[in-house]
Amino acid sequence: MSMETIAASPNPRPAKSVPSHPLAPLSASEITLTSSIIKASWPAHTDLHFKVITLQEPAKADVLPYLEAEHNNKSLPAIGRKAFVNYYIRNTSKFHEAIVDLSTGRVLQNLLLGPFIHANGDGEEIVAIEKAALADEGVKAEIAKLQLPEGTVVISDPWIYGADGINDAERMYQCFLYMRDPLNPTEADSNHYALPLPISPVISTESMEVIRIDILPTGVDETIKPIKPYKIKPPNEYIPEHQKLRTDLKPLNVVQPEGASFQVTQEGTSHVLSWQKWKFRVGFNQREGMVLYDVRYDSRSLFYRLSLSDMNIPYADPRHPYHKKSAFDLGDAGAGIMANNLKLGCDCLGSIYYLDAVLSDDKGSITPMENVVCIHEQDAGIGWKHTNYRTGRAAVVRSRELVLQSIITVSNYEYILAFIFNQAGEIDYEVRATGILSTQPVDEGVEVPFGTVVHPGVLAVHHQHIFSLRVDPHLEGQDNRLVYDEAHPMPRSDFNPHGIGYYVQETVVEESGGYDLDISKNRLFKIQNPNVRNPINGKPVAYKIQAPDFQKIISDKDSFNYKRAEFADHNVYVVKHQDGELYAGGLYTNQSRGGTGVRAWADRKDNVKDTDFVLFIQMGINHVPRIEDFPVMPCEILKLHMKPVNFFDKNPALDVPPSEQNFNKSSLLSKSHHQPSVEAKISEDGSCCAPKL
Repeated sequence: MSMETIAASPNPRPAKSVPSHPLAPLSASEITLTSSIIKASWPAHTDLHFKVITLQEPAKADVLPYLEAEHNNKSLPAIGRKAFVNYYIRNTSKFHEAIVDLSTGRVLQNLLLGPFIHANGDGEEIVAIEKAALADEGVKAEIAKLQLPEGTVVISDPWIYGADGINDAERMYQCFLYMRDPLNPTEADSNHYALPLPISPVISTESMEVIRIDILPTGVDETIKPIKPYKIKPPNEYIPEHQKLRTDLKPLNVVQPEGASFQVTQEGTSHVLSWQKWKFRVGFNQREGMVLYDVRYDSRSLFYRLSLSDMNIPYADPRHPYHKKSAFDLGDAGAGIMANNLKLGCDCLGSIYYLDAVLSDDKGSITPMENVVCIHEQDAGIGWKHTNYRTGRAAVVRSRELVLQSIITVSNYEYILAFIFNQAGEIDYEVRATGILSTQPVDEGVEVPFGTVVHPGVLAVHHQHIFSLRVDPHLEGQDNRLVYDEAHPMPRSDFNPHGIGYYVQETVVEESGGYDLDISKNRLFKIQNPNVRNPINGKPVAYKIQAPDFQKIISDKDSFNYKRAEFADHNVYVVKHQDGELYAGGLYTNQSRGGTGVRAWADRKDNVKDTDFVLFIQMGINHVPRIEDFPVMPCEILKLHMKPVNFFDKNPALDVPPSEQNFNKSSLLSKSHHQPSVEAKISEDGSCCAPKL
């Protein structure tokens, strides 16, 4: 990766004070100090374009003793603070990777990276790309051929260029053009995706100029037609003032009169959460957004680190230039920098606690990120129940969940990302995909097998959303193993004369690699600690992974899509832990070639049995658009579960107080209506009893 090592002069201004915790995100002062140290390593007036300034996480082997000392109230070992930096010499291809020691003010590493290694986009750059596309005289000439009504506002949507191996060594953007409703051009929130145009400029990030203008195919094949006058089409708006809104929806208020049951302790730039025996640290960074560290239940260690590692969205249109549409939203942009400022009563309901963050900008200064994580509790229905029909007594407990939610906007799409904890020792990771479909122009009457016409002249192409959750386990210690269970039928025998018996067989995964679910055998992956046994049945303590199966990446194995999306071909990847291997698609995904992500790490064929390993768990959607997905898409929901197996000696939610009316205060609406002959009754103490028989 390194083509050249750049000498760096020492900086005389080390950080005077830094957050004490080694996993805390960089503070505002640390970010600006880092950029000043990097700037000082170059001749004066060198214009640097910073892409990332973030925490260089210390080695796990150094942090684990720190965490144990922290939890046992012992003296804490000293761990220095370091920053990871990516930057360009502005408007050049000279892309660098640096590490700065914030304790000493020294640049430990400053590498000029080689060809085909490119940085993520950033907000300032994307705005500049939009302007460059629309200011270009050649683009203006093509737009003029459309003969749009006077006053029409054209919108440019920059896309990461992608990769196909054809003249793509330079870092570029492919812009897709749209327009606002020409009859209402002053509406800034007009849904321009309903009015796509067949013009697509390509911009170089070195010159910030248009280097090519692609005319888009709009028929059944790759034929390019001359630009003709645009036939005005109706708009398709999603904002509420353009709808006839329902009037029969009554308020549903989430009220906690005594406040929330969780506690948040701010420690420098990170936060420690405690709730219902759970305790963990929350961090936030430019690429992954929300990261959870040191996750424990009832003081028992479960996970060292949890985060969304990567996502890939490959599209199905094989024609140029659409064949390169394959977004890596975390690596190409960043879940942290794209996080929404969440609004009370809109994005999160109830008693809400918000977390803020501080990220870097392109000049090496800071970007305050307010309300990027919302924390709240929610009712999740009945947690457990049993009725003794002989006595009529029902024991019932409602399930309460703790939700940590972040929402990111990636141009047209939104992703609602949440870690969800419950009182039974379980963790869910939930993804909700919404927003607006990425659209392109299509001729009237044309149908293609790789997309859906969702509005006159508008094609929404089939695409996949493939997500990778990185799970770094520390289940009651570091030496864990991955196993999978399968259910098999017993052969008919004197013991099984009716052919109905089946058994579960456990297999230990010994070698790094990609592994898949098998629904026909109910294959289920578990993280185990063989050195800690359940006191009742003697089984190893474990957590099982329940992730929905999905269609793996459809692009063939020789395609750039497949080579780049290294996580998209298996349900699970397991690799031996190595510091720095955080991103399933590799550290640099923009116009990448593959070979630097989890598939390559798995090919080391390391031993992963009874050692420190990392799981990458995939889930996905094959999104075949429907007309109901437009102009804005109802949420598609994916959920992954991590549940204890033989970890406790009984149901860990037994001690949750019973569900009672004097606590829940529900309202009865059916008093004036006919009551059924079998009715529930409420006892004098407010507890719920069984129906009378």
